[in-house]
Amino acid sequence: MSPITKDLIAQHNLTGDEYQQIIDILGREPNLTELGMFSVMWSEHCSYKSSRMHLKKLPTTGPRVVQGPGENAGAVEIGDGLCAVFKMESHNHPSFIEPYQGAATGVGGILRDVFTMGARPIALLDSLRFGGLDTAKNRHIMKGVVAGIAGYGNCMGVPTVGGEITFNDIYSLNPLVNVFCLGIAQKDKIFLGTAAGVGNPVIYFGSKTGRDGIHGATMASDSFDDESEQKRPTVQVGDPFQEKLLLEACLELMSGDLLVGIQDMGAAGLTSSSCEMASRAGNGIELDLTHVPRREPGMTPYELMLSESQERMLMVAKAGKEEECIAICKKWDLDVAVVGTVTGDGMLRVKDHGAVVAEIPAKSLADDGPRYDRPYTPPAYQDMLTNLNYDAIPDVKDANAALAELLESPTIASKRWVYQQYDHMVRTNTAVCPGSDAAVVRIKGTNKAVAMTTDCNSRYCLLNPYEGARIAVAEAARNLACSGAEAIGLTDCLNFGNPERPDIMWQFVMAIEGLKDACEHLNVPVVSGNVSFYNETNGLSIYPTPMLGMVGLIEQVEWVTTQWFKEQDDVVILLGATREDLGGSEYLKVIHAREQGSPPFLNMEAEKALHGCVLTLIRAGLVRSAHDCSDGGVAVALAESCMSGPGRPLGAVIELPLDRFRRDAVLFGESQSRVVLSVKPANRQTVLDRARELGVPADVIGTVAGDRLQVSLKDERAVMRVIDLPVADLHERWACSIERTLKGE
Repeated sequence: MSPITKDLIAQHNLTGDEYQQIIDILGREPNLTELGMFSVMWSEHCSYKSSRMHLKKLPTTGPRVVQGPGENAGAVEIGDGLCAVFKMESHNHPSFIEPYQGAATGVGGILRDVFTMGARPIALLDSLRFGGLDTAKNRHIMKGVVAGIAGYGNCMGVPTVGGEITFNDIYSLNPLVNVFCLGIAQKDKIFLGTAAGVGNPVIYFGSKTGRDGIHGATMASDSFDDESEQKRPTVQVGDPFQEKLLLEACLELMSGDLLVGIQDMGAAGLTSSSCEMASRAGNGIELDLTHVPRREPGMTPYELMLSESQERMLMVAKAGKEEECIAICKKWDLDVAVVGTVTGDGMLRVKDHGAVVAEIPAKSLADDGPRYDRPYTPPAYQDMLTNLNYDAIPDVKDANAALAELLESPTIASKRWVYQQYDHMVRTNTAVCPGSDAAVVRIKGTNKAVAMTTDCNSRYCLLNPYEGARIAVAEAARNLACSGAEAIGLTDCLNFGNPERPDIMWQFVMAIEGLKDACEHLNVPVVSGNVSFYNETNGLSIYPTPMLGMVGLIEQVEWVTTQWFKEQDDVVILLGATREDLGGSEYLKVIHAREQGSPPFLNMEAEKALHGCVLTLIRAGLVRSAHDCSDGGVAVALAESCMSGPGRPLGAVIELPLDRFRRDAVLFGESQSRVVLSVKPANRQTVLDRARELGVPADVIGTVAGDRLQVSLKDERAVMRVIDLPVADLHERWACSIERTLKGE
């Protein structure tokens, strides 16, 4: 056996103390294969060693929760004997190194997480962060990522129905690719990743194992430097056609009385799937690598155990059912082999041609890794970020120009160029396509639908991680309410820099506290999630980005609501109160090149009342359209309401009270807990009365009229028109901005 040197330990991203812990567990020095297995399972990506103690604070239970965190995906009950199974995952580092395959295999991995649970995937969403599109490198990364998402999802026949994208130069060297998947399963037929039943056979099926992706989990748990783009061998290569066969085979296997447990071979490959299944059941597994299907000659046990080749699964079948399982896999043209047996001694024992090449307690790999209570403290620059002298910032002089510039900024501009590459209508369930506050997909065989949204304002989280995380939860639930859905569950993908830095760890801890408080207040359980640390290069970290994927239930599909105005003469009503909230706004960044100030004030009681009000009005059939106010404030929300629909853009005549505020704050400030409604004229008073009964401020601010967006500000002295633009011109700027930028225009 080759000696384990200090350099070799460091190459495996293990500290001296961690290596000593391994020796204590084994009672001896590990061999190279065992060292590699500990390295991937004790990586940040797999073990959550810096985050686990804080993640326990999140609320994970509720009357609808069928499966909470700890399995491949979470599940919540939606009635009719069904549950929604969903999760969000990151594939950030691979997507920087190889954008197409990094994003494509991210889609493949999250799909497997969902159908491993026994659910047929029915929707994908993606949340992306890129650097500014003024550089060729960032344009290359964005094009590759979007193509990878489209290529994999489209081939799988799973619609990509929504998502969101933000652009900021801080993500130039660390783009974020977070992918969300939702599937539907029978509530009483959820499958778990467990290796129960001593003597039961362990069966490998799917693609052959190659050398791609080795140490992918370790790479995902490390910061980048100038040499990181040379790590292409650690990026897996995906085959969506093979995954489609794997999906159908899994669902057929699950339809019979054949399986005890099943798990995707994701990060850490055969090592993670085997030790996690064994550990959950309190058992062991004995593997014989001789039988593992492989596509390259001369593969070592180290490579076979650490490979992250895609489209592979591990199942524990009931004893005597092996041949039935193998026959189903062969029917779907998958490689399949019995590679092991469940044992009762708790050991993950790996053999190759009769020789034992690794012998480790399964629980030690899966659950007994190091746990760090890392120090955390706010950075010295935090006060500088939040202290903003508004007197030094001139009020808006040309609101027409400011609105046009905001609509052309890539964060606000239409993402049409992106979602037109996705098949969002496949399987004919999609009720609301990309472009509204939330995507909506019908549940076949019922009159129900599920709404889904992804949300996070990273700038708010930089300025105040606690408030930024609370706002992310509130906005996600608000988006669902505007679509006619009640929020029933959440998955998170928490993207941060290096947790060994106290300032980064402070951002993480504060964000967790914000998520906890907001979820408890809105009664939304966190049922699954992912943490992605080390998103930094040469010491420069991304903004804290706790991305959320939230799911809502629409009990009657007739309640589905979209954000765009529907007819001339409809009345426009603003729900919620406007404050002077300019801190952290897109307006300050785009117009004044400042990312400073305190995030908008959020009153959770007012937010909760708003959601209840919107849902009450929608269910009473009183609402034509509903759109939340977020990036760019009410002026951008009104413009989007005019022009984001599939038909001809409609104009509006609007009058907003100035209330002694700055003009830019009224137009472009991002006060929370506000929604723009349009209602039929006959329903105007009913809507106002209902809102006030429910404790929600409601004011008529105008009508849908003509083909221009005209906005006036009114104070005690006069009414002054500040925006007057053809909606067609605004639409052209907004709809084509990203496409023009990518073409270099």
